Amino acid sequence: MKQNLLLAAAIAALSAIPVTARPMTAHDMHAMHRLGTPDVSPDGRRAVMPISTTDFDANKRNNPLFLLDLTEVGAKPVAVANAPKGAHDAVFGPDGALWMISDAAGSDQIWRMPVGGKAAQVSDVKGDIGGFKLARSGDRILLWADRDLRCTDFSCADLPKKPETGTGRTYDQLFVRHWDSWAEPGVKSRLFGFAIASGKLVGKGASLTGALVGDTPGKPFGDGTEIALSPDGRMAYFIMRESGRIEPLSTNLDIFAAPTDGSAPPVNLTDANDATDTLPTLSPDGGTLAYVAMARPTYEADRQVVMLRTLATGQVRPLTQAWDRSVGSIAWAKDGRSLLVTAEDTLEQPIWRVDVATGRVTRLIMAGSAGNVIPTADGGALFTLNSIMAPDDLFRIDARGRQTRLTAVNADLLAQLDPVTVAKFSFTGANNDRVWGMEVKPAAAIGKLPIAFLVHGGPQGSFNNSWSFRWNPRLFTAPGYATVSVDFHGSTGYGQAFTDSIHNNWGGWPLEDLKKGLAYAVVSDPQLDGDRACALGGSYGGYMMNWIEGKWPDRFKCIVQHDGVFDARAMAYETEELWFDEWEHGQKAYYEDPAAFEKWNPVNFVKEWKTPQLVITSEKDFRIPYTQGLASFTALQRRNIPSRLLIFPNENHWVLKPKNSIQWYGEVFGWLDKWMGKGAH
Repeated sequence: MKQNLLLAAAIAALSAIPVTARPMTAHDMHAMHRLGTPDVSPDGRRAVMPISTTDFDANKRNNPLFLLDLTEVGAKPVAVANAPKGAHDAVFGPDGALWMISDAAGSDQIWRMPVGGKAAQVSDVKGDIGGFKLARSGDRILLWADRDLRCTDFSCADLPKKPETGTGRTYDQLFVRHWDSWAEPGVKSRLFGFAIASGKLVGKGASLTGALVGDTPGKPFGDGTEIALSPDGRMAYFIMRESGRIEPLSTNLDIFAAPTDGSAPPVNLTDANDATDTLPTLSPDGGTLAYVAMARPTYEADRQVVMLRTLATGQVRPLTQAWDRSVGSIAWAKDGRSLLVTAEDTLEQPIWRVDVATGRVTRLIMAGSAGNVIPTADGGALFTLNSIMAPDDLFRIDARGRQTRLTAVNADLLAQLDPVTVAKFSFTGANNDRVWGMEVKPAAAIGKLPIAFLVHGGPQGSFNNSWSFRWNPRLFTAPGYATVSVDFHGSTGYGQAFTDSIHNNWGGWPLEDLKKGLAYAVVSDPQLDGDRACALGGSYGGYMMNWIEGKWPDRFKCIVQHDGVFDARAMAYETEELWFDEWEHGQKAYYEDPAAFEKWNPVNFVKEWKTPQLVITSEKDFRIPYTQGLASFTALQRRNIPSRLLIFPNENHWVLKPKNSIQWYGEVFGWLDKWMGKGAH
């Protein structure tokens, strides 16, 4: 059955191939526009969004703002005229004007611009603004930015001058560094409330965090979805994990409520739960706070269950407890009777409607990875959608479930590229569970195809039907490879028990799934050349590459290992988010239970290593520090195994800069070709 489906898909794809189609390149990937987070005007007639382009000479992306007329069929995005220099994070105010951040005045400040009118600066605070949240009432605004804890206002007017001393930093507690940045002692991301009058921010800003010590939004990836404002702008709801010696061991994000004028200290609404509470989202009438909660402290991949809190009474009830999926985003329908949420499900990330009264869940989108959901007055929504085939575009769905594409920002470039076929497959994996995988091939390929066997990171993640500007399955097919990936035990989108099953089991069931999944794919599709396969993975996938070196050493022609764990003992003391590493190995520190770490430690099996390996790491990676990659490379060199090291001085756990990413793909494709190309032995 699978072979017939693949044949039919290949025939259909071949008939659609343009005469001038060519293989995709890494340069093409970075030349593609990236449609960012949209916002919709109060009257529902316009959308604003950034659509970025790459400046290859400057090695960065530019993010100009565009408007889309939602009333005109076939309308195309039009650049926002008269926007101040570097404008970003644009939203519509209640009067239909655009509010945004711009550094046109020398630092990041808030600007307001009527559509088609002239922009005016509305804030004049000292230092850059990190982000903002505007009240629907239009007379209150929240600003956040990194500020010294001693500051009593946003501009830190009362902060004493730093004494002149050496360049050394001193620390008395963790975090010392986080993701890719060294912590600045005494500085946190803080939230301030301002009134708005006569088109300007009024006053110095009231601190809303009181005596709390922590970051809001959270770091390193927190954003405005972690902050909510009441419709009248008088109350703020924000998340924070309180700092202290426990912070690197804690996933206890709480939701706090505070008046936006700073007249009372913040109140912890979720103090009873020591696990994560986040995504505070207010109902249209401001009476109910929706959010997601995990149940188990220190576990960052626990299921996120939607909770509803009646603000007047404090009563809380779980809404999606009976639904075995983890909710990733929340938006209230305009009538307040349902929520529109996203949640992964079997290689897809659809939109779902959740009935507020009953908790009944209805799937709205069948395929692709949806996000940035904005409910509309007609009962539908605007949202972004991407897939393995293409990056994000803007779509609309109506109350009846009819889906309409609103943009095609990369249509011209995509039309030039060789199409691919995508096929899902499933098989019986470890524990006799059903395990899913995906196969991507160049549609016009004839004859046997070498295999790029991709292993995702996380490990609680998925190589699903989504676009990536880092590990991109479509791009991996360009040299003439088929990509095969397996969502092994521990992956997301299959229920919480499946995700939990990797706990204290890093090298067990996942490796069994990978072995069985690759064997199934090769047997099921005769076009796959099982004798020419290389394995590639990053983060946990990189760990698995080192594990495969010692535990599956005779299967692959080569390995590409990116930012993977080599020595679990060193990792336990070098990484920054200790909660992750300790949970994964039995919820204890290394010194408390070294056997749990050593059971799955790749360094213990170096004597079995034999497969040629490309090692990639980055000096700003504080999650899996680059010393792990250096150690892998040293082991390979010491054993005289063909190996190569690529190290980036200015990247973190991810390779993001365009030129570096292009170099990354050049090295990876060169390594694959060396070991399974036509001239390989």
